[in-house]
Amino acid sequence: MTLETMRTWAEVDLGKLEHNYHALRACAPGSRFVGVVKANAYGHGAVAVGRRLEQLGADYLAVACLHEAAELRQAGISIPILILGVTPPALARQVVELGVTQTVFTMELAQALSQAARDKGVRAKIHIKVDTGMSRLGVLAHDGKAAAGEIARLCAVPHLEAEGIFTHFADADGDEAYTMLQFTRFLDTLRELEENYGRTFALRHCANSAAVLHYPCTHLDMVRPGVALYGHYPDPASQGLDGVGLEPVMTLKSRVSAVRELPAGTPVSYGRTHEMGQGGGRVAVLPIGYADGFQRALSNGVGVYLGGQLRPVVGRVCMDVCMVGLEPGDEVQAGDVAEVFGAHLPVEHLARRAGTISYELLCAVSPRVPRVYR
Repeated sequence: MTLETMRTWAEVDLGKLEHNYHALRACAPGSRFVGVVKANAYGHGAVAVGRRLEQLGADYLAVACLHEAAELRQAGISIPILILGVTPPALARQVVELGVTQTVFTMELAQALSQAARDKGVRAKIHIKVDTGMSRLGVLAHDGKAAAGEIARLCAVPHLEAEGIFTHFADADGDEAYTMLQFTRFLDTLRELEENYGRTFALRHCANSAAVLHYPCTHLDMVRPGVALYGHYPDPASQGLDGVGLEPVMTLKSRVSAVRELPAGTPVSYGRTHEMGQGGGRVAVLPIGYADGFQRALSNGVGVYLGGQLRPVVGRVCMDVCMVGLEPGDEVQAGDVAEVFGAHLPVEHLARRAGTISYELLCAVSPRVPRVYR
């Protein structure tokens, strides 16, 4: 398939990825760098992005699950990979065989990894997850002393190398006080571990995108920006205010399938939520729908950039297509290319219209949409 025959595609600019990588490394020059490539690199393509980050000198990649780690290893990516999420103990052997680093916060998984590492004659690298206020996963650390005791027991399991320890901020893009409360809990736990158990870690990390940009005190040994790596600010209101100059990496495009002349009163799409006005009008049919990641919530209002201007979506977004309104005299025709989001129409604009965040729309670009790398 050539670009000229693609119905809908995502252009991924690896040069902009490189720009963002260097800009974020400059924010934390004394820290190692984790490139977060979970969820297919936020929709950008984990293998292509992972390879480029490896070439650029990233210290680690981070994924959500064992399947994502295996995909990178099978593609020949050899740098350290951290699984941020839970892996069932029954799959501990695969973790060890892939040579990836597993997040641990339960004794059951620690012991399963220990057994697998012993059988293979190696030590399995792990990072301990500490829950300082996200209330999702990790050793609960509202009480640093109690958390330290639990973590020390995990670290004492044989055949494991407790290389790192980390936490995750719940509101670093919105609430400084709560972020500092979490950071303090993390530091208290680290202090208890060192003073009472002599336990230290080579890699302490907690800085997500917002913390990399706004809280240098949290950078510690390693930072792990996610959405910022792909050119988007976790809080769109802060865009351009920090001097970093992130550049969006993905542009989503679709090619006009047909231009239709419709008489007055003609309903458009499912549910007849739009009707052609007096005198009728024209619509362009775009082969992109919610199965491609263009959400149904974007029906009737949000635009696409086509023929040099923004044009409204009219009627409901279908599974595979949507329709956009044209003005009299517009020269739009079949084969013309529309920008669904990109330089002329930021994904943040669509996210506001859909009542969500840019992360969701980036990740929603479905596997059937080809990625074209530049």
